[in-house]
Amino acid sequence: MPSAKVLESKKAMVKELADRLNNAQAGVLADYRGLTVEQDTELRRKLREANVQYTVIKNSIIHFAVKEAGLEGLDSVLEGPTAIATSSEDVVSPAKVLCDFAKDHEKLEVKAGFVDGAVISIDEVKKYASIPSKEVLISKMLGSLLSPIGALARTLQAIVDEEATPGHGGSDDAPAEDAPAEEAKAAEAAEEPKAEEAPAEAPAEEAAEAPAAE
Repeated sequence: MPSAKVLESKKAMVKELADRLNNAQAGVLADYRGLTVEQDTELRRKLREANVQYTVIKNSIIHFAVKEAGLEGLDSVLEGPTAIATSSEDVVSPAKVLCDFAKDHEKLEVKAGFVDGAVISIDEVKKYASIPSKEVLISKMLGSLLSPIGALARTLQAIVDEEATPGHGGSDDAPAEDAPAEEAKAAEAAEEPKAEEAPAEAPAEEAAEAPAAE
C-alpha cells in the first residue's frame, strides 16, 4: 500500500495537471512510442517554440486529473504511454505542431484533444491543425489592412509623377514661346491711331459772331 507521502505527492500531481487543463485553451494527447531520442528532442523544440507545454504523464494521474477538470471523455484513450501538449494562448498550436510532426514521423500517434473544456475527436484535432497559426492570421490581417493604404500611396505617387511630366500641369507650365506672341499683339494695339473725339460744344467765339434774327 502506498505510503502517505506517496499519496500526497500523487494528489499534488493530479491537482497541478487539473489546474493546467482548466487554464489551457486547448490540448492534445498523443502516444510517442517509437520516436527516437533525436526525434523526441526535435518535437519538444518545435512545441517549445510554439509556446506549447509538453509532458509525459502516467495514465493513472491523467485519469484523476481529467475527471477533476471535467474532461472525462479523454479516459477512453488512456492506453499505452501518453504525452499531453497544452497551450494557454491559442487553440491551434498543440494540434498543429503534433499533427504536422506526425506526417513525417508515423510513430507519433495523436489520440484525442480538447478545446475550451470540451473533448474533441482525432478528426477534429486534425481540423484545428489545418487552421493557420495565430502569427500567420495576424500577418494576413495586417496585410489586408495595409493593402488599401499601399494602393492609395501608389495612386498619389502616380499623380505626382504625371504632374512632373513636361506638357502637363496648369497655366504656370505654358510654353515660353507663347510670351513673345502676346507682346506682339500688345504692340500692334498701341500703334493703331485713336479715333478723333468730336468736340463736346461749339467754341464761344463762333456763337458770338452768328447774326441775330431780325
